[in-house]
Amino acid sequence: MDISQEQNKADVLIEALPYFQDFYGSTVLVKFGGSAMEDMERAHNVLRDVAFMSVAGLKPIVVHGGGKAINGELAKAGVQPRFINGLRYTDGETIRVVDRVLHQVVNRELVRFLQEELHVDACPVSGKNIMRCQKIGTTDPATGEELDLGFVGKVVNVDTPQIQWILGRRQLPVVTPLASDQNGGVFNINADMAACEIAAELKVRKLVFLSDVPGVLRDPKDPSSLISSIHCNEVEEMIASGIISGGMIPKVRSARDAVRAGVGQVHMIDGRLRHSLLLEIFTRQGVGTQILP
Repeated sequence: MDISQEQNKADVLIEALPYFQDFYGSTVLVKFGGSAMEDMERAHNVLRDVAFMSVAGLKPIVVHGGGKAINGELAKAGVQPRFINGLRYTDGETIRVVDRVLHQVVNRELVRFLQEELHVDACPVSGKNIMRCQKIGTTDPATGEELDLGFVGKVVNVDTPQIQWILGRRQLPVVTPLASDQNGGVFNINADMAACEIAAELKVRKLVFLSDVPGVLRDPKDPSSLISSIHCNEVEEMIASGIISGGMIPKVRSARDAVRAGVGQVHMIDGRLRHSLLLEIFTRQGVGTQILP
């Protein structure tokens, strides 16, 4: 037995001790999709980090996407996925597929793995039961014409007492990004936006986005140009200068709005990096971009 190797492991735990003490009892919302869910093994690795957080005394909440699985089922049904300004066009057939896949495939597997493999008391939560929404459209950037997105909504209310009740039972909520309108209709919700709304309503200590980029880069082609922290009042200037561009614009703006609404910090990290979640929260250096007040 190599004692020095074991001592190194113990040193790592001791280094993390102040972070355990600081975040003990804090609520942390983790949103993951995209590359973090390209295959279930990668998703399972993220869930191992989430389980560690739970055992260490934090109160994690998971909000998940499921785009790849949804696209696969749509293809089987002969439906071509269509996106407008980054939002999935969701007609009647698509919302039925989205509803079924998110609940019966993705959420069920995430909860099963947490419960059976990691022995964490995970609780499946349908967004339809905790989020109310209103239908939204979008604007064609070329013509300015208002475009219909079908069953796509914007969250207007979150049933925070229900989530707090689950957390109070030391359970780990695993939430699907769906919502219902005042008539009980089911609507697809952008998972990033759903995560921001839930985090803002709960005023969580940290909101973490796991995606397929290291964070905000000064040069998109250079991973070493990572910007470790951005303050809310810098966001629009960085968008105007082109540092924040493309699909990062709505994500960073949503993160900024969540911080202004009471979320302690928002982190954007690379879900492809093993243990990126633990590295960001429990080490000095961190591995992504923080959005700060």
